[in-house]
Amino acid sequence: MQLDEMLAYNQNFVEKQAYKPYQTDSIPNERTVIFTCMDSRLVELLPKALNIHNGDIKMVKNGGAIIRKPFDSIMKSILVAIYELKAEQVIVIGHYDCGMSHMDTDAFKQKMVDKGVSKQTLDTLEHAGVDLEKEFKGFDSVESSVRNSVSIIRNHPLLPSYVKTHGLAIDPETGKADLITKE
Repeated sequence: MQLDEMLAYNQNFVEKQAYKPYQTDSIPNERTVIFTCMDSRLVELLPKALNIHNGDIKMVKNGGAIIRKPFDSIMKSILVAIYELKAEQVIVIGHYDCGMSHMDTDAFKQKMVDKGVSKQTLDTLEHAGVDLEKEFKGFDSVESSVRNSVSIIRNHPLLPSYVKTHGLAIDPETGKADLITKE
């Protein structure tokens, strides 16, 4: 679906007031933040598989559900959800068959070059201290990746002690969720 199609649909959606069943406030009903992968297979499956409805949670996503740095934009979003939006639990949900598992960063960089990014730009970034290997590195095990992200959250110096952090892995084919770690 292209942007023009989305906008035409949206205009009709608003005119028919189809938004009314989804109206809620900004505080998550379940006081929960879910941090998960941006995989398109999870868009509808994950909420259905876990009985999540509009207004229940705050959802934060990135490629692979990976947190590597305690002060990145993911942690900022989680902390805002806790301090400003009354969240009291964080659930990291990775998934099996993730595109970030076994990521080949050399092939990824080559795709950048193939799409028009110059090798000079990549060299300049690396000479400036941007480690593309580290930035785009995936993981070998979804379980270990989830545990790592959960550990960064649990050990964050700004995380209140009452906030519980858990980790799951979901099957993008069936929706089955496996518990990785529970606090």
